[in-house]
Amino acid sequence: MGNCCDFFNRQKNTNVRVSLPAVCFVWQIAMIVLFGVFIRYDEESDTHWEEYRIAHNLSSDIENDFYFRYPSFQDVHVMIFVGFGFLMTFLRRYSFGGVGFNFLIAAFGLQWALLMQGWFHSLNLETGKITIGVESLINADFCCAGSLIAYGALLGKVSPVQLMVVTLFGVTLFAVEEYIILSLLHCRDAGGSMVIHAFGGYYGLAISWVLYRPNLHLSKRLSASVYHSDVFAMIGTLFLWMFWPSFNSAITDHGDGQHRAAINTYLALASCVLTSVAISSMFQNRGKLDMVHIQNATLAGGVAMGTAAEFLITPYGSLIVGFCCGIISTFGYVRVTPFLEKYLKLQDTCGVHNLHAVPGMLGGFIGAIVAAAASEEVYGREGLISVFDFEGDFADRTPGTQGGFQAAGTCVAIAFGLVGGAIVGFILRFPIWGDPADDNCYDDEVYWEVPEEEETIPPILEYNNHMIHKHQDISESNFSVEQS
Repeated sequence: MGNCCDFFNRQKNTNVRVSLPAVCFVWQIAMIVLFGVFIRYDEESDTHWEEYRIAHNLSSDIENDFYFRYPSFQDVHVMIFVGFGFLMTFLRRYSFGGVGFNFLIAAFGLQWALLMQGWFHSLNLETGKITIGVESLINADFCCAGSLIAYGALLGKVSPVQLMVVTLFGVTLFAVEEYIILSLLHCRDAGGSMVIHAFGGYYGLAISWVLYRPNLHLSKRLSASVYHSDVFAMIGTLFLWMFWPSFNSAITDHGDGQHRAAINTYLALASCVLTSVAISSMFQNRGKLDMVHIQNATLAGGVAMGTAAEFLITPYGSLIVGFCCGIISTFGYVRVTPFLEKYLKLQDTCGVHNLHAVPGMLGGFIGAIVAAAASEEVYGREGLISVFDFEGDFADRTPGTQGGFQAAGTCVAIAFGLVGGAIVGFILRFPIWGDPADDNCYDDEVYWEVPEEEETIPPILEYNNHMIHKHQDISESNFSVEQS
């Protein structure tokens, strides 16, 4: 037993000169081969579109799905690469790693997602081919989001090779749980409260728990933010906040469902901002605001609205969801995160427990309640069939039964995240991945060429009181000339 512990606790070697290029080259070549074997254009992106259009009595090219879905795809794509990336730049010395590794794993993840989701959802058993179109690209971005959320819990503590492994298994687990929840259980989850946020959040938390670092306090000097890093992170927040209505409505049915999903998300996000600010002010000395809360908790309303976004939750119901989630998420950052780290040994760098895991779980159960309360009097017969897809094998399902399956789907997402994350965490404990030592975390210099800091030149004129506090080594009075 002692030998096993010694094996896992061997001295860290962060040299990834061989392992990182090997993983990137081999896995990308594997993608090329697999795409060549399996991936083809669908009927709306193939050169036979004209024949397809005439056969299906479509009046013009404007009815191609590209023109309906591409604006939403653009918004979701920006969220994945810019929103998530910049949100992770809050650490004072880990901005390169935050946005750069986000870029890396999203670029790999979307390729693997097209294959994994294709095998489960769009594989033609006769030809053995997977067809992709613009909606496939949106779903692939959604699939990547789960792994990017998990990265938030691990930020600054893992190597790029470990992140590629996290993404490989994360996308695979996502495709399986998504198939179970959406196809076998026939749940509705347009914005991914269950399949994206609950899964991704608990997946990252489980990995972080297994990879617990007892001496992480040795890197505490770098685990905080500085003024400019918080500003950059706030850019990510604003991109995510603005485009979240597109995220939740991107793959809903054209027409009223997509329209309703955007409205409900828009309102939940707005309500969430006010309560996040209120709770942040209540818990800080003299009512000052904490930028961590504003960067993160203000997005929780969009997370929680993911499942119920296309349902008739009503506009005031959306405001209530945002109102409650702003309180719960901010309270989580103030009280729950320190508790989890102290007593459960759970080190959550970005607080994904408060932004994704808990709001995603709540969103799943909110969707279950709203689905169970649906009725033909409120939705209309055709509306009920359209919203919950009560057709084919599910034509006889009642709203009450649908609500039960929605709740079960939430539990499946959480279970996949926790169990899958624990297994992946154990794999990542092997000392072969080039991860940093406990006293070398949260630092870009471990994996990046970092420019030298510019020499700090004291100001010639000191004329503001706050400048004196900033430069305490200068003892002259205000508006004094520096002596050479």
